[in-house]
Amino acid sequence: MAVSAAVLRGLHRIHCQLAELNERLERGPRQIKAREANVAKFEAALTTSQDSVKQTKMAADQKQLDLKSGETKIGDLKAKLNACSSNKEYQALLEQIAASEMANSVLADEILEAMDKGDQLELAVGEAKTHLESAQTELSKCRDAVSSESELIRGDIARLEGELAELEKQLPAEMKEDYRRVIRSKGADGMALAEEGVCLACGNLATLNMQNELLLSKPVFCKACGCLLYVGET
Repeated sequence: MAVSAAVLRGLHRIHCQLAELNERLERGPRQIKAREANVAKFEAALTTSQDSVKQTKMAADQKQLDLKSGETKIGDLKAKLNACSSNKEYQALLEQIAASEMANSVLADEILEAMDKGDQLELAVGEAKTHLESAQTELSKCRDAVSSESELIRGDIARLEGELAELEKQLPAEMKEDYRRVIRSKGADGMALAEEGVCLACGNLATLNMQNELLLSKPVFCKACGCLLYVGET
């Protein structure tokens, strides 16, 4: 049986093109998934920033309440000064007032620090929102691009599969099963050019008998890698 080298070259070309197109088709969902992960990362960062702002404000509010309570306590203590019956009691109240005023001073400083920290965290929230919006825009663009490209790729695949089916009809019936077997196993890598008797897939030198069979347009499979061999254009 004889098989045209031109047919084999055409089959290998189409298989290679189909492999590339299918890889591009599979790449699209991976690109979308990567951008979805990026969006999720920035969503988590925004949530963390917002929680930090909320916790800082709650802490500051509590300190404000504590400060107000401390001021009320100081007012009550000062009011008691006039009712003291002894110098010892008077001194004790003064010490309590001084301690409360010191505690309030510390609270006031902590409140200012918390407010400053809150302002900084608000800026971080703004940055997180900007990053998230940018990531969401990129995701949307990617989805649109992948959808558009996928439609074109599927069209090319359908066209090439039609061309492939037509070329496969020219294969001798006796070798079709071996051809299909190697393609099922290796895809486009199941065929290789033999240049000066060397399989370009694995570098193995074909025997003289195999080289003669190639020249006689007989189907030859590389004994080293199993590829279906074909000769180049002369």
